[in-house]
Amino acid sequence: MIKLNCDLGESFGAWQMGMDHAVIPHIDMANIACGFHAGDANVMASTLKHTGECKTEIGAHPGYPDLAGFGRRTMHIAANELINLLHYQIAALEGMARAQQQQLSYVKPHGALYNQMMAEPQILTTVMEAVARYPTPLKLMLLATQQTGLHSTQAKTMGIELLFEAFADRRYDNNGHLLSRSQPGAVLNEQQIIEQVEQLVQEGTVTTNTGDNLAIQADTLCVHGDNPESINLIKRLKQLCSQK
Repeated sequence: MIKLNCDLGESFGAWQMGMDHAVIPHIDMANIACGFHAGDANVMASTLKHTGECKTEIGAHPGYPDLAGFGRRTMHIAANELINLLHYQIAALEGMARAQQQQLSYVKPHGALYNQMMAEPQILTTVMEAVARYPTPLKLMLLATQQTGLHSTQAKTMGIELLFEAFADRRYDNNGHLLSRSQPGAVLNEQQIIEQVEQLVQEGTVTTNTGDNLAIQADTLCVHGDNPESINLIKRLKQLCSQK
């Protein structure tokens, strides 16, 4: 079975984003924002209340300190500073989770940090080091690409476990990376999403932007729940992914 994961807890103060309470019952893993790109103490607590009720696996979703840009703007940060930023955010969510008798199990970087991590080996090494040095054993979620074997070997030498994810709503290039949103066809429509997930579940492949079939070994599938239509789609994807 491929587990569904979703980015949650990304509201902030009076500003609301997503339909978290409607999504949580239909996913397996909740990536909860830690306050730097989105989220705050009250949003964290509310999100955790619902993950606790649904017994959903929870992970930290740390990003760059960029509330105005929603963590989607690239930043150049020294390795030791990035490690500290990650530890700070992970610890905040872990503390909030423990207050509600829940246990953090993984880390999934957000936005620009995630993209840089997948594009720049030095940043990926720094993120792995941050997870390895954190006192609670945590897994690291990253994109399943053609370098899955290399990433697994690197993680093993650092003493951490990886979770490889695929994306339901994004087109891939031939290297297994997500096609830039600036490119035509990068974001899939509902029918294309269903077709891509069916192909992934049944054949273990996705069709790239050039029409080639690309093998993807994914433990989890990233979905988004921003509106009622997306909630219904998630329910359907849940059924598809339960077949594997």
